[in-house]
Amino acid sequence: MFHLWEKIANRRTYIIAEMSANHAGKLENALEIVRQTARAGADCVKIQTYTADTITIDCDNEYFQIHGGLWDGYKLYDLYKDAGTPWEWQERIKQECETCGVDFLSTPFDPTAVDFLEGIGCEAYKIASFELVDIPLIEYAASKGKPMILSCGMGSVEEIQDGLDACRRVGNDRVVLLKCCSEYPANWEDMHLSNIPDMAGRFQAPVGLSDHSIGSLAAVVGVSLGACVVEKHVCLSRAIKSPDSEFSMEMPEFAQMVRDIRAAEQIRGQIKYGPLPGEGNVIFRRSLFAVRDIKKGEAFTTENMRSIRPGQGLAPKYYSEILGRRAEKDIRRGEPVTKDMAGL
Repeated sequence: MFHLWEKIANRRTYIIAEMSANHAGKLENALEIVRQTARAGADCVKIQTYTADTITIDCDNEYFQIHGGLWDGYKLYDLYKDAGTPWEWQERIKQECETCGVDFLSTPFDPTAVDFLEGIGCEAYKIASFELVDIPLIEYAASKGKPMILSCGMGSVEEIQDGLDACRRVGNDRVVLLKCCSEYPANWEDMHLSNIPDMAGRFQAPVGLSDHSIGSLAAVVGVSLGACVVEKHVCLSRAIKSPDSEFSMEMPEFAQMVRDIRAAEQIRGQIKYGPLPGEGNVIFRRSLFAVRDIKKGEAFTTENMRSIRPGQGLAPKYYSEILGRRAEKDIRRGEPVTKDMAGL
């Protein structure tokens, strides 16, 4: 059972550990990432399903060269050849997720990947930011009737709506949008997490965060703004080099992020007004008290009644209404003034 919607219903952030290329070409690394992220508190481990030939073509012209950024100097084909997760590993990774009690999720990059993932029983699909504009792919994945997560990096309002409409057009309303900045790593000033509540209202869909920034601060801020999903790249060690290792979290960092997110959920809380259980001590609130002995029939005055701490008397908003009224009984200095004493 895929637990995404259960978590959302219970207002618990669904935390996805993105493995991506951080297996560094070794199946045992991939399996160990599953084990360690499960122990760290992840709800889900995500991989990516593509080959260099399904995501691009082997071409040397300028269109296929990467200039600048983390992958400067790579040709697209070579990057994806180095970064891909072999398809023959993926069912084994899914089995390890089941053993460890975490959900398994993958990003398909073309229809053949969807077909493959259907064959191994994948229970949900995540569309990468760069594929948000691939409406035929989104429709095909969504047509399988499983939960869809759409990452929205670079997406305009129109493009996000197009992706959402593609899911709904094939009868799939179980869609989560992820606010994302498609920089690797993402700079804080480019993240604009204020989009999270705006997207939730604008698109009438649950919204989470795909976080490529360094550290856990953005994830915690995202949760405080209402993110129901957090996705973060993880690795066993940044010393194990891969195309994604530089901006990925090591396991102790990931475990701390999970703790911080759970704390942020508590801090965010619910909409609630009035005294809280921990605020039960009213001694520090102001209220109306007799500050001199007041005889029955004596008028309330500024000399014999004041607004002071503690808070067991009438609220100070009644002060002007009570001034000049006659006391209905004897009141001793230090007694709280009540409505019956003032004839209210």
